[in-house]
Amino acid sequence: MLVVYMQTSGKDTGSVKKEAARLVRQLPESASWDDLMYEILVRQKIEAGLADLRDGRKHDHSAIRKEFGIA
Repeated sequence: MLVVYMQTSGKDTGSVKKEAARLVRQLPESASWDDLMYEILVRQKIEAGLADLRDGRKHDHSAIRKEFGIA
């Protein structure tokens, strides 16, 4: 399984099409549709996490442990 880490600028520059094309070019010739969908999902999750961080939606490790009773 290939995981591609992409640089992000922190701005929505409308370059989703360019980034998607780059992602496709980085996949091996033997890649399946499932491989492509996985890479897109990983990228989407990373972007969402970075947006949460930028917007102040974050929790420290101890708060999460306390919330789940793992203190």
